[in-house]
This record gives sequence, C-alpha cells and structure tokens, in this order.
Amino acid sequence: MLRIIAVALLGAYLIAIGLWPAALAPVSLAFAGVAAILGAVPGPAWLLLGCIAWLKHRPTPAVAAVPTDD
Repeated sequence: MLRIIAVALLGAYLIAIGLWPAALAPVSLAFAGVAAILGAVPGPAWLLLGCIAWLKHRPTPAVAAVPTDD
C-alpha cells in the first residue's frame, strides 16, 4: 500500500513539475506587459495622475457636531 501511495505521489509530483512552467507562462507575460506599459510612461506623469486621483477621491473632512442649548 505504501508503495502505491509513493508511486502516485511521484506521478503527481512529476506532472506538477512538468506543467508548472507552461502554466506560469501567461502570468509572466502579463507581468512583462504591465512592466512595459509602466516603463513607457514617465514617472512624473504617474505622479501627476496619482495626485489627480487622490484629489478627486479624497475623503471629505467630518463636520464637527455643534452643541445646541435646549
């Protein structure tokens, strides 16, 4: 029984090792594409876009409760 489990685990290991590079290829290509896009746009432009996005979506300050004399 132990021999059957060991052979099954070896088979699963070899399948995983054999398929891992093929499964990882689209992910690495996607990261390469993102890196190319990030590298094509200058840094100050990303900084400006970040500032614009922050100013557009910044949280509004909370209004302090005004005590009333009842």
